[in-house]
Amino acid sequence: MLYLQSTRTSSALSGILSVVCPPSLRRSIELESYVYAVPCTNHHGSRVPLFHSALFTISNNIRTTSTRPKRKSNGGGSTIEVEELVRVLLRKVGDEKFPLVTTLNKYVRTVRTEHCFLLFEELGRQDKWLQCLEVFRWMQKQRWYIADNGIYSKLISVMGKKGQTRMAMWLFSEMRNSGCKPDTSVYNSLITAHLHSRDKSKALSKAYGYFDKMKGLNERCQPNVVTYNILLRAFAQAGDLKQVDAIFKDLDSSIISPDIYTYNGVMDAYGKNGMLREMETILLRMKSNQCKPDTITYNLLIDSYGRKQAFAKMEQVFKSLLRSKAKPTLPTFNSMISNYGKARLKDKAESVFRKMNDLGLKPSYVTYECLITTYGYCDCVSSAREIFDDVMGNQKQLQVSTLNAMLDVYCMNGLHFEADKLLEVADKKGFVPNVATYKLLYKAYTKANIKELVHKLLKRMDQEGIVPNKKFFLGAVEALGLILRIWLFVIFIDVILYIRFLFVFSRLDLRVSINDLTRQFDLNPTQKFYIRVDPFNKWIGFC
Repeated sequence: MLYLQSTRTSSALSGILSVVCPPSLRRSIELESYVYAVPCTNHHGSRVPLFHSALFTISNNIRTTSTRPKRKSNGGGSTIEVEELVRVLLRKVGDEKFPLVTTLNKYVRTVRTEHCFLLFEELGRQDKWLQCLEVFRWMQKQRWYIADNGIYSKLISVMGKKGQTRMAMWLFSEMRNSGCKPDTSVYNSLITAHLHSRDKSKALSKAYGYFDKMKGLNERCQPNVVTYNILLRAFAQAGDLKQVDAIFKDLDSSIISPDIYTYNGVMDAYGKNGMLREMETILLRMKSNQCKPDTITYNLLIDSYGRKQAFAKMEQVFKSLLRSKAKPTLPTFNSMISNYGKARLKDKAESVFRKMNDLGLKPSYVTYECLITTYGYCDCVSSAREIFDDVMGNQKQLQVSTLNAMLDVYCMNGLHFEADKLLEVADKKGFVPNVATYKLLYKAYTKANIKELVHKLLKRMDQEGIVPNKKFFLGAVEALGLILRIWLFVIFIDVILYIRFLFVFSRLDLRVSINDLTRQFDLNPTQKFYIRVDPFNKWIGFC
């Protein structure tokens, strides 16, 4: 081992360290390299100069302590680390002082494609699709970025779910310009994006057009079972039986076999539309193809029969579920309780709740909400309040939907002031209502024509900083829709009758004013434009 005493070497090494090495490592490397040096040889076996030996030591130290992340393994720890970093990034999203791109630049050494994928999902759920595009632009500027179909497919899917069909189409063209060739997954995302648009007839024709186009492309773009599942569910939701049968025939003639998701998607769409016969036809087709029903199949059958109050069939399916290898889940019991409640069958709903406890299933907050709503339909407000108080006392964090369920029970039973008191109690306990809470109460208060509570609610919304939009007031308009339609009909009839009067009297050459007509029927001057129809019918008959 050699001992270094040369000041020239140490000064040169210090200059290189200041450029190459981070300050945190500089001091330790200087001590190691200045005091000790291991004689080094190159790959030819000859001795390397002492200065090169020091550089070799520096490079080894930097390589072993690099902050650049290594390729993540598929173990559970890496997944936890990725999710934790994404949570940190999402906390910074709402901060106006630090834009998302600034936060990403802060973690530029760590963030990779897997982090961006999770960011796309979470930002899409929060309806922040513009920030998804910011993350995408940031990705494109990184050295590790490689254009990939998976990235574009994910973004197209997010844009489609938020109704941004044009943006999805732009991403599709951007993908082609970047040199990526579309595959089946990209076309599936594009079809799904079109199906989320408002014009359903146009969306279905576009989706089917892409389906036909995929058949004429190469092997990497051929429709798969996911493509068929998307189209079958969409046309089943639209009630287009002919198209569903045509797609099923096409699927049978292809080499692709339908799976359990195919049948479940179509049956669920038929069931939610109340088309029970068509749903049962698909069930028979599934059994004939030796495809066994799973828990989701049983759940959607129970829910579909319950919606149409076909309780005999619903109970029969439930018994079959208990006998099968599949096990009932919380959605099974929640659906049965909710449907029994809408039919005001309180005893049966309570028996289902007891059965759930006997099977060892722990009720969730959704289960309690179904029970609260059931008692509300059955005019058992006190029982609903008991459950609400138990949930409020036992659970660590009360869900907004649970509060909304109890408020809805009060309003449907005409106890609007009790609902207002409950809102004040929740406010004192630090519970923050959401827009759905205010929308529910506003609709109920306006329907009951309680101006005092309406003004109080609007004042509370103003204090909370909640600005009502067009959708907020649509609920109140729907609540008053019948009354408005009646008044509009009466006014329309009045206008038609006045025009008819003027036409008749002009032909008879009679000079009759509106005041004469009101005196004829003993009406007040303020009632001129709100005259009842019956007297006019008598006058017209007389004419």
